[in-house]
Amino acid sequence: MVDVTEKKMDNPTFKSDTVLSDVHLYCPNKRHLMVRLNAVGQPVFLSYFKILWNTEDLASEKHVREATTEREHQYRSGDELCDKDRNNLKTERELNSEGVEALLDDDGDLEVVRRPRSASDLEAEDLLRDRVYPVVLMKGKEDAFEDEQEECTCSDVVKIEHTMATPLEDVGKQVWRAAFLLADYILFKRDTFRCCSVLELGGGTGITSIIMGTVAKRVYCTDVGEDLLAMCEQNVVLNKHLMELGGGEVKVKELDWLKDEFCTDPEAPYSWSEEEIADLHNHCTVIMAADVFYDDDLTDALFRMLYRITHNLRNSCTVYLALEKRLNFTLRHMDVTCEAYSHFRNTLSDLENLQDRKIKYTVEPVKLDFCQFLVYERIEQLELWKIIAEQLT
Repeated sequence: MVDVTEKKMDNPTFKSDTVLSDVHLYCPNKRHLMVRLNAVGQPVFLSYFKILWNTEDLASEKHVREATTEREHQYRSGDELCDKDRNNLKTERELNSEGVEALLDDDGDLEVVRRPRSASDLEAEDLLRDRVYPVVLMKGKEDAFEDEQEECTCSDVVKIEHTMATPLEDVGKQVWRAAFLLADYILFKRDTFRCCSVLELGGGTGITSIIMGTVAKRVYCTDVGEDLLAMCEQNVVLNKHLMELGGGEVKVKELDWLKDEFCTDPEAPYSWSEEEIADLHNHCTVIMAADVFYDDDLTDALFRMLYRITHNLRNSCTVYLALEKRLNFTLRHMDVTCEAYSHFRNTLSDLENLQDRKIKYTVEPVKLDFCQFLVYERIEQLELWKIIAEQLT
């Protein structure tokens, strides 16, 4: 008879880890306000993201961060060691001179002597990033946040409901850096997108569609999952005043890349009407997607969807794809690789080299030398790609 415990060990069950976006981890000078639990029991937070029309504000913050980073580097290099640090280093040298035996405990394990962190080190770290302190909104406590709510009714603040630290399948419920990169480009090229009809694939929380809605005529923000789409629709309502200024609108719709057809069931939430499908095919000239290239199967599905939609459009269109290269150490390669990014680049190349008599695809990278309007770290791993789908017939 097989022991039950032994059988469980032979068939282990692995639970998925959670991931947290750097946007939420380093959200500057703002508290994350927990406002509710969603339909699946995940905490939902409300964050405020300010649009910096005066880019000098961002430049000054960047200067503070760079100066702090330089000072931290000096601390580590020993240029500004305090007396306590020098004493600690002297103690470490004495221990080293006595031999390795002095660093072993009773069991023979190595005891690592670490330099205590000085107050100046802690101060430098505080300047580098703000800690996240979630605050639960409770009945009767609304007055505590009255000033903050008044501040966020202006036309330069985007209010976004989102979750934090989700499993991989729910990462669309967070805000990611590539979405900010694409939003920056939209704000920088406002005249290019003015009065356009736009489709976003994998819209997630909807922040990029909301920014696009401030200049475009109509934006179809699409994704899958009723709970995610409900959150996205709530964000559109929260920022309706931003889009009304330019006369734009954002429609939240379901679009599953793994299916060939639009969802037209009138009983299904976020389904498409025949009029909306016709409007998309007749007027859409811009398609966009941000930070959706983390799974090879989904990447393949997105490019198949791009191919189908561009072939059904009446006009030529431009596709903008924003992403972040994420490096991982793999045992298979025994090296740091970025397999999801490599697959994306290969698929992008296949699309450009596709022999098609109806559409010609031209691919080019977009230089990231445009202004930054949102507060985030524009790291070198961020990329923005432009695909021109030109109708030949």
